[in-house]
Amino acid sequence: MISGIFRIRNYLLFLNQMNTNKIASTIILLLFFCFTLQLSAQTKTTSDPNLRLWYDHPATKWVEALPVGNGRLAAMIYGTPAKEELQLNEGTVWAGGPGNNINPETGKAIPVIRQLLFAGHYEQAQKYANAHVHSTDNGMPYQPVGSLFIEFPGQEQYTHYYRDLNIGNATASVSYQVNGVTYHRTMFSSFPDQVIIVRLTADKPHSITCNLSMKSPQKHELSTNKDELILNGITGDHEGKKGQVKFVSLTKAVVNGGTLHSDSTQLFISNADTVTLYISIATNFKNYHDLTIDAEKKANHYLQEALTKPYDEALKTQIEAYHQFFNRVTLNLGVTDSIKNPTNIRLEQFAYDNDPQLVSLYFQFGRYLLISSSQPGGQPATLQGIWNNEMMPPWDSKYTININTEMNYWPAEIANMSEMQQPLFSMLKDLSVTGQQSARETYGAKGWMTHHNTDIWRITDPVDGAFDWGLWPTGGAWLSQNIWKHYDYSGNKTFLKDYYPVLKGACQYFADVLQPYPNSHWLVVAPSDSPEHEYTYDGGKQAAITAGTTMDNQIVFDLFSEMIAASHILNKDHAFADTLIAMRKRLPPMHIGKYGQLQEWMHDWDNPTDHHRHVSHLYGAFPSNQISPYHTPQLFEAARTSLIERGDVSTGWSMGWKVNLWARFLDGNHAYKLIRDQLTPLGGQDGGGTYPNLFDAHPPFQIDGNFGCTNGIAEMLLQSQDGAIHILPALPDAWKTGDVNGLCARGGFAVKEIAWQNGKITKLVIQSNLGGNCRLRVHNPLKEVGGVGLKEAKGINPNPFFQLPEIKEPIISPKAKLQSVILKKSYLYDLPTKAGKTYSFSALN
Repeated sequence: MISGIFRIRNYLLFLNQMNTNKIASTIILLLFFCFTLQLSAQTKTTSDPNLRLWYDHPATKWVEALPVGNGRLAAMIYGTPAKEELQLNEGTVWAGGPGNNINPETGKAIPVIRQLLFAGHYEQAQKYANAHVHSTDNGMPYQPVGSLFIEFPGQEQYTHYYRDLNIGNATASVSYQVNGVTYHRTMFSSFPDQVIIVRLTADKPHSITCNLSMKSPQKHELSTNKDELILNGITGDHEGKKGQVKFVSLTKAVVNGGTLHSDSTQLFISNADTVTLYISIATNFKNYHDLTIDAEKKANHYLQEALTKPYDEALKTQIEAYHQFFNRVTLNLGVTDSIKNPTNIRLEQFAYDNDPQLVSLYFQFGRYLLISSSQPGGQPATLQGIWNNEMMPPWDSKYTININTEMNYWPAEIANMSEMQQPLFSMLKDLSVTGQQSARETYGAKGWMTHHNTDIWRITDPVDGAFDWGLWPTGGAWLSQNIWKHYDYSGNKTFLKDYYPVLKGACQYFADVLQPYPNSHWLVVAPSDSPEHEYTYDGGKQAAITAGTTMDNQIVFDLFSEMIAASHILNKDHAFADTLIAMRKRLPPMHIGKYGQLQEWMHDWDNPTDHHRHVSHLYGAFPSNQISPYHTPQLFEAARTSLIERGDVSTGWSMGWKVNLWARFLDGNHAYKLIRDQLTPLGGQDGGGTYPNLFDAHPPFQIDGNFGCTNGIAEMLLQSQDGAIHILPALPDAWKTGDVNGLCARGGFAVKEIAWQNGKITKLVIQSNLGGNCRLRVHNPLKEVGGVGLKEAKGINPNPFFQLPEIKEPIISPKAKLQSVILKKSYLYDLPTKAGKTYSFSALN
């Protein structure tokens, strides 16, 4: 079968070279079909040929290589015929070792900084914080294992080249022709077998001759054992912490129809029919304070278990495991001729071509990346997911928790990948332990907290000094929102009970540290900042450290509200909940400034020409639900004004956040404009964009932009935070017809299908997993198929998962000129549902 497919493919590629681009385009589609047939024959599964990133040349840079991963093991695949490189990562390979980063001097400085802030001496407070807030270390970098090289002598000259990443099956492939022989490589990081597998084949017998070697930037030793290539290493020292993570990489070669021999550091394979490589990597990491695992034993266990399966079975079980998550959601926005082009060409042309399928591909690529970088039992996705080739990567590739780590997990619930959050939840449990030390020693408080950055060792004190990022004590509170969000979508009380102590501890910290704001009844977080942003006051003075930022007020409001609700649901800690209710009443209201903007700070310091990448004060609009077009119109308009003033062009992750905000502002065309900006090759505009392999460009690479944009696309099609399930809330004109299947809404509702034509819903299918009232907001009238329960909605939604927050009236500057909010006409329906039942709706003529 494989040989026949290759012969068809070679003939088609010959025609490709001899004819016009139009014929070449047809050929590429046929190639997709052939590869799909081949894979289907091997695995009895199907794969959408549209779910592929593909290229007609090898990668020459890391940001052109293609990523595979199983949550723990990752590889970046270059696809060079003469010398393949698989750049390897393992999720626990970090510099340094256990230990927090607390400096007692920071705790001594906090009261002084507060005193200066409340006296209005902001610049002095900033200088004092800069001088006195320095932790013992700034966190450890996530580091690479090294690279496996597969060298093919005599294959420097090749034709008929093709490589792809099949995100429908989580496999990568490379094929090309040398001297009339077609060579093919298939590579994947196995979810069930916990090894990376590389399959080398050719369409003529005895054609595979190659040499295997490894390199690593770490301290390491290379050796061989018959048919195994072995690398033993230890991670690097950093900022006074000795590297303590020991790792072992084993590469086993299984050769059919040829010979294999080795020297002390390489394997040599000659004249083989097929070669299958099994790459197993493990470390001594057990948890953030325990490095007692036998790395070699663990790596060998994974390897020996994987070797018990024939290759075809290993590929089949890999695809089946991946499909459990990936196949839950499909998105069809239409297909044009642009799909015939390689992915890098589609990216270059997207700004002026109609290519809706590229948006679908990018959406699904984000889902692929989260499934591949965050699996239960592993570590959370870092700033670069699980893919990194540098010993000192940008921002250490740590967990930046003033936006970036949260953004990584935005699509987990709505895009039906809830299980991918388990590593994040585990990290929250760890931080709720290590963060007690920061709460106690740095702030003199009970509970737990952490600042804007952490790492695998779960550090919790400021990172990189104070300035406009480090002295931000609200990171743990923001991360904790994921606990409530998961409950909000799943209704899982067992989960809520398990993580309730994490929520309670975060609340205990803020109950102790909230400070009375001078000349008011308000309670505020101080010292703090609005992440990574400075303000200008008194005619030119600048500072970042302040008290009572809008974002802090919003996050603490959400945290207290969730704890109060959890206390009621679980029937415990009622006295503490009453304390939080009283304190929540004293949180400051949001302020609308003289330009009609939502103020970022307590004072009207916003600059309407400021295009800063962070839009922290808009947290209340997204990811929170405190700002609503239907229930808080003044705040809605003010937040929208702030976003307009910040502008569209920004870093890649910031554009991803803005896609979500414009979706919440119900402006699908503006959200789509940001998607077009995001899907622009780096260098094509000021700010960020996208690399050829569809990685987000900050620049450099940060994966949060991928995840943020994936969530934004979902938010354009479905929202459930504003008291109802809102169908197609921000549909752009460019997506007139399409369908999406498998998205999730709060309250345990699975939106099995949304189909629309000319912007109007034609079919809607919803499954109720928990029962209760289903309130729908739609923009064309609907009727229930085969039922009579659908009625016009009235009053407050009785479903407890759709309760709206009680938001204080904003304080509005007398200079502000607010515009009236004009909303597209909508229809609000209620439907009583039963758990486990599915309900269908169609357009009412």
